[in-house]
Amino acid sequence: MPIAFKEWAVTVRALAEGEQLLTLRKGGIREPGKHFSLEHERFFLYPTFDHQSTDLVRESHRPELARALEEGVWSEDEPSPTAVLRGAEISQPDRVRIRAWAEVAAHYTISDRRAVDALSPFYVWSTDYAEKRLDWKRRHPLHVILLRTYRIPRPVTVKVRDEYGGCRSWLQITRDLPFEGTPVLSDEEFFRAAEEIAAIAGDRQPALV
Repeated sequence: MPIAFKEWAVTVRALAEGEQLLTLRKGGIREPGKHFSLEHERFFLYPTFDHQSTDLVRESHRPELARALEEGVWSEDEPSPTAVLRGAEISQPDRVRIRAWAEVAAHYTISDRRAVDALSPFYVWSTDYAEKRLDWKRRHPLHVILLRTYRIPRPVTVKVRDEYGGCRSWLQITRDLPFEGTPVLSDEEFFRAAEEIAAIAGDRQPALV
């Protein structure tokens, strides 16, 4: 079955639009040892709606959060997805749309707050939230994963199953998905950005892909 990587819906949308190039991870409470492990080099991007709110996303991308919420398929008895824009908790929709996949282009670990700040042009979260990802489990470094993202020509709607829930990074999708499409950035754009990211994170405990 296809492997998918769970990330905030607004982050998945930003990756699929070429507005974000990396993700930052330490691990979820339902992962082995509660530590993140880069188990796969190519995977689909699965949008999750847990824990999102406008104050955790850079102001310039808050409209993208609303658009990401609109892509979910919600049951009639669920609260309006726009409730999250007012700071309310929101449950997962009945179905989500898989619109992109990614391959790992580079993998670093960092423990320096200055590096997190310097990487801010390459993610859409608020800098404060990105720093909180670093501060959680302070003894463990933060994984910086550079992703080359590809947009699927025809997005695929996937039913949300109970086993997809929880704070975990990886899941298996129970339907066929195509590794098709073109990269969201040109080679020139991507490799230029990759060099900038390497200059920031590459001298801080590089990790093998």
